Amino acid sequence: MSRRRPVEVAVIGGGCAAVAAAFELTRPEHRGKYHVSIYQMGWRLGGKGASGRGPAKRIEEHGLHIWMGFYENAFRLMRECYAELKRDPAKCRLADWRDAFFPAPFVSVADRANGRGTWLNWMACFPPGDGLPGDPLTHRNPFTISSYLLRTANLLRTLLLSVQARQSSATAQEDLSADGTAPQDGAGGSCSPAGQTIQAFVASAREIADAAAQLLKYGRLATIGGLIKGAELLQAALVSLSGSSEGAILRLLEAIAASARRQMAALLERDHELRRLWEIIDLVLATLVGIIRHRLINDPRGFDAIDEYDCREWLRLNGACESSLNSAFMRGMYDLAFAYEDGDFSRPRIAAGQTLRSAFRMYFTYRGSMFWKMRAGMGDVVFAPFYEVLRRRGVSFKFFHRLENVRLCDPKTLAPGERPYIEALEFDVQAEVRGGGEYQPLIDVDGLPCWPAAPDWTQLVDGERLAREGREFESHWDRRRERRLTLRVIDDFDFVVLGVGLGAIPFVCGELIERDRRWREMVAHLKTIVTQGFQLWMREDMAALGWHDPPVNIAAFVQPFETWADMHHLIAEERFTLPPRALAYFCSVMGDPAEAPDPSDRGYLHRQRELVRRNAIRFLNEQIGHLWPNSVAPRGGFRWELLADPEETAPAAAGAADAKRFKSQYWTANANPSERYVLSLPGTARYRISPLDNTYDNLTIAGDWTDCGFNEGCVEAAVMSGRLAAHAISSSPALEEIVGYDHP
Repeated sequence: MSRRRPVEVAVIGGGCAAVAAAFELTRPEHRGKYHVSIYQMGWRLGGKGASGRGPAKRIEEHGLHIWMGFYENAFRLMRECYAELKRDPAKCRLADWRDAFFPAPFVSVADRANGRGTWLNWMACFPPGDGLPGDPLTHRNPFTISSYLLRTANLLRTLLLSVQARQSSATAQEDLSADGTAPQDGAGGSCSPAGQTIQAFVASAREIADAAAQLLKYGRLATIGGLIKGAELLQAALVSLSGSSEGAILRLLEAIAASARRQMAALLERDHELRRLWEIIDLVLATLVGIIRHRLINDPRGFDAIDEYDCREWLRLNGACESSLNSAFMRGMYDLAFAYEDGDFSRPRIAAGQTLRSAFRMYFTYRGSMFWKMRAGMGDVVFAPFYEVLRRRGVSFKFFHRLENVRLCDPKTLAPGERPYIEALEFDVQAEVRGGGEYQPLIDVDGLPCWPAAPDWTQLVDGERLAREGREFESHWDRRRERRLTLRVIDDFDFVVLGVGLGAIPFVCGELIERDRRWREMVAHLKTIVTQGFQLWMREDMAALGWHDPPVNIAAFVQPFETWADMHHLIAEERFTLPPRALAYFCSVMGDPAEAPDPSDRGYLHRQRELVRRNAIRFLNEQIGHLWPNSVAPRGGFRWELLADPEETAPAAAGAADAKRFKSQYWTANANPSERYVLSLPGTARYRISPLDNTYDNLTIAGDWTDCGFNEGCVEAAVMSGRLAAHAISSSPALEEIVGYDHP
């Protein structure tokens, strides 16, 4: 196919992956080689991360959006975006990325005492990590299995020292080693002097075996001090890990694990804090055993080698106890990834390799803070700045364009050796812009550009009619259109970046699925689920409601809303006449109906949202008292007068309101195909297609559902995929610049 300049790139979708691809392709270094047009249904960018300003300019999100400190690629692009935007801090309160993001170090999981009765909140404040996410990496690559292994061994020793610290001084004296030297405090993360001595001494498999035999000979591993010595030896041995020493290390690990589990069993019923520590120690030991036993360090597939297993299944095979596998910590890991097949809480499943990759990056490679919250909605903090920068670079934005079909060329027209290509893109134009110009999507909230929660009907041709008809531009089931549009290769585009969600692929890529076995297998084996969420604005602060811990992100609570976060910092961004005192976000998975909805059933999305409303009301009436005891009315049920209505200028009278007040809050069902969350189920990674795949001459894909090096639904995966898509077209960025991408 002939080319013209500039190269026209049609980017379909406006989520993180699509925007990242557009950002990379329009860098100044390309000198205008690529002209990008973004085609987006509805009036806003964001995909699953979209947000909008509703009544009282309140922030309404698709769910709970919190970034993590290991999002190196996402933060790097975000920082570059703000630097290029050059907002005036005197005019815009979110002028720099550090104005827009702030550390959120408090993390918690909820658990019942002895699996029943009172709920316990296990709170942790993770210390700041070196540097900031997006800083240049040092020469040492932290994203390797060998690096993770050493960090895990150090974590094991630190956890054992924490256990020792809770024991009596008499027990500590009994745990002294034979030479009278007590184990040193390892909270700083370095080896103790004893560990350093062993590290210098151990260099061969025989010496490792001899040192381990000395610990085992006199039963020293039967004490906590002996376990700490064993962990120190393990650290030293892993520094010089080789094939010949794996057997000795594995025997030492198994001995440490057996002794630790015996001690754990004796303490489980007596001390809940110790129980939590021992459960994590147990999981850490099973992880170490599994990495050595499966020889993941030397396997070219890395963590992917064990993706056929569910995470719990793999840990169980490597010795983890059932109590640890069902612990709040493990439930929190599954909750974090919405890892429930078909949205069914009785079917928790997630690939073991990806879970390890995610956990190691989460705990060992975060910088600045483990979690980062945004000062405003994700649309305001992330997608408005990207929109402004991309517009300055000359990107064309085609809002109200719903993709209907990706048309493949006729294979009969291909010359010998010519690859198939995308011949046309077929759209439904949902609305026309008055005057034929570009739709202007942003609104001003006291100097901050933001996305509204509804389109600006005044910019649209026959906007009053469209509003009166109740057009729902973001609903898959509202098929109404103003006209059809077909873009043709060469005439209208040269390359396509398909950045829609995986759930939309069956509806827009029928020809690819019909003619390409890999695409058929991908949509057959990669599953997506619906998620649900709601937000509460309340008249009393968290302390008054009975929550006395710091602002937190919590998981493993009661289903169907087991995850929530204190988001009261956003209230300052909103414009209530009577400002609320508290703001909480809740989210979870949601099951699909038994039968797929009719494509033209415009009421389907409303019914799904109604289910969320009922779920939320039931949850508040029956479960929220475990978290906020003072939110419960004297006769039981939620105190509905707590809810802050943006239309009210005075608070409701105590006891004068019922559940109907919930209508003043915000809730959503992310049931649209493009909004569905993609799961990382065991055995499915091989069905993912890479953005680097060159089967089609002018097509690349982008999204957290692709094979992008971090195969889990999140911002970082989407950005990595978008950068890979840009590389597929322009050979930039270089693959080594995509942090954490380690595929061949």
